[in-house]
Amino acid sequence: MAKKGKSIKKFAQIGFLRLDRATKDLTEDQLDWKSCAEANTIRRILTHLSQEIHVYMPGLLKGNLKYKPEGWPDDYVGNPAYSLEKIKSDLEKGKEKLLTTLAETSDEFLAEEMELFMGIKSRKFYVTFLVSEILHHEGQIAAILGLNKRMKD
Repeated sequence: MAKKGKSIKKFAQIGFLRLDRATKDLTEDQLDWKSCAEANTIRRILTHLSQEIHVYMPGLLKGNLKYKPEGWPDDYVGNPAYSLEKIKSDLEKGKEKLLTTLAETSDEFLAEEMELFMGIKSRKFYVTFLVSEILHHEGQIAAILGLNKRMKD
């Protein structure tokens, strides 16, 4: 039984629940709002997160760090041509694939060591780290929306 993968899946589900709550009432107008010129937009954050879910996470879970799904655009992150509906749909599709894959990933595979940006760690460490990005980006979005609301008041 893949206990570690199921634990990471539960962590991801919490992240997705928080992300869904933070973006539930999001509008197209809010996607590109910035508090200052240097700030990220919600569009940039959501498309970056979607790319993490569709490209980086599957590559890590497939053992192929050069993985890129067929048809995945090079200019996905921050692309102003994508509607909120498309971005949310892409996130939902990625979420379903990720949760299924996590539940099926063996403990042995997750225990394998690999060397990435934080040195030699288990694959479980890196997968959990990437899943934590869901929560990180949800927090960014909540902060942007809160600031946007306070600046309008």
